[in-house]
Parts: sequence; C-alpha cells; structure tokens
Amino acid sequence: MGLARVARHLLMTEWQVRRAFPARSLSLIEQAIKRSESGHLGEIRFVVEGALPGRALLSGQSARARAIEVFSQLRIWDTEHNNGILIYLLLADRDVEIVADRGIHAKVGAAAWESICRAMEQAFRQGENEAAVVGGIDAVTQQLTRHFPATAGGRNELPDRVVVL
Repeated sequence: MGLARVARHLLMTEWQVRRAFPARSLSLIEQAIKRSESGHLGEIRFVVEGALPGRALLSGQSARARAIEVFSQLRIWDTEHNNGILIYLLLADRDVEIVADRGIHAKVGAAAWESICRAMEQAFRQGENEAAVVGGIDAVTQQLTRHFPATAGGRNELPDRVVVL
C-alpha cells in the first residue's frame, strides 16, 4: 500500500465526486442504462465510489476486490439468466472494474471486459467522465444484445439508478 494511494483516498471528498458526476450526468447515465436494457435481457448497474472505506484502504484492498464486494452487496448476481453486470469506478484510483455474472461472463470472457475498462479509463484521464460511462454502457450493451437479446416478457430485475458510495 503506497502513501500516495492512501493520501488520494483520504483526501477524496464528496464534493469531488459530485463535481465529477453532477446530478445531470447521473441522470443521463441512468437514462443510458434504461435505453440499454430495452434491447436485451441483461441487467447493468453503475457504481461510483469516491474512495475506499478506511478498513478496506488500510488492508490494501484492490479496486477489483471492492467491485466484487459491491457486486455481492447489491445482489447483481440475483438475475434469472445470471447476466447482471456491475460497472464500478473507484474515483480516487481512476480504476474501472467490470464484474459480470457467470451467465454472461462465460459467453464474453475477461479480455472483452478488460478492454472496455481500459477504454473507459482512457476517457476518464481526458476528463470525459460522462462520456466514459456512457461509452462503457454502450460497449457492455453490444455484448448483452448479442448473447441475451430482448424477448417478449422480459422484465427489469434490478434498479437502473446510479449508486454513489
């Protein structure tokens, strides 16, 4: 655990998170999720967390481990077709992680998710926060549409609301 990382997390404020993702951006991201889910049976959740909680930070928890924890806490795995996807952003580290449930992960694989994450991180580095998330949602949508296309009777199993931790 590096001192620079600890400092970034300890100095991250709620104001910085709101500045990076104002209410208007959160609303547009939520709309992008709703639009996406109209074309497939998958479920997408976007979570932005400013900084790791104290214990997680001091234990050196990675963004990936935290994303898996959030995936579980939000019960994203609890979908009929095991095709829930979490797009997680740890703002203090500018680290994006995608956690995909086993139904969609088996069809897409880690390399595709990693590619989407790196593209999003590149956009974040350029200050294009909203575009980074919407672009990530669009890329995930392509995978879900290919492997779990919409059918009659499909329902929204998880909230589309953006979660800010």
